[in-house]
Amino acid sequence: MSAAPATVPRQGAIGLALAGLLVAGWLALHVLGVFLFPLHGGWWALVPLHVVAQTWLGVGLFIVAHDAMHGSLAPGRPRTNAWVGQLCVGLYAAFSYQRLHASHLRHHAAPGTADDPDFDADAPARLVPWFLRFFRRYFGWREFALVTAALLAELALGARPLHLALFWGLPALLSALQLFVVGTWLPHRHLPGRDNAAHAFADHHRARTLAWPWLASLLACFHFGLHLEHHRHPHVPWWRLPALRVG
Repeated sequence: MSAAPATVPRQGAIGLALAGLLVAGWLALHVLGVFLFPLHGGWWALVPLHVVAQTWLGVGLFIVAHDAMHGSLAPGRPRTNAWVGQLCVGLYAAFSYQRLHASHLRHHAAPGTADDPDFDADAPARLVPWFLRFFRRYFGWREFALVTAALLAELALGARPLHLALFWGLPALLSALQLFVVGTWLPHRHLPGRDNAAHAFADHHRARTLAWPWLASLLACFHFGLHLEHHRHPHVPWWRLPALRVG
């Protein structure tokens, strides 16, 4: 297997441009949904479309921050990576970029083991217990307090509770589930009937690739389902992963 180049020409410019589009899109839909969307008449038919789009953009925010953690968003510019990463996870759910970064490095150091903070060694094949453990680990009292403060601020600015629930709360929960299922559970879970988990994976990365068509891969999780490729080449940004596809 040939190694992927560490960077490609204009990688930083491309990555930051895509990040800017995702952040701008998320903010625009957030403001539209929370403050301006008319919940009456035929407009209700557009609510699911808005929620789906906001969910997908929320996934994108996290994927941009993930690339920042690996330095692939803006190669050679650690401060830019950290700043953009914090902006994205802050908008997403008031997360601490530094804390997420430290946990993610531990995940890559020992994927699919008891030392992996993103892995549930007690329920390595079960979706719900693993997701609840994952959610509780990262969304704590700090995040709850900051999100609550942001909600109160938006209420003070004129947002209505139903709008906040539909266009902020629901997409946030759906995107968290989407990120977990496609980016963690499906690639790293133990398959039923496997007594030895190592038999279910290609190598020590204990990750598998979701062999989906290009568009489905993009819509599912910005190609993060190409997870074996990511673990083998963590310096490669999300938009380059399809070129490295192994399955």
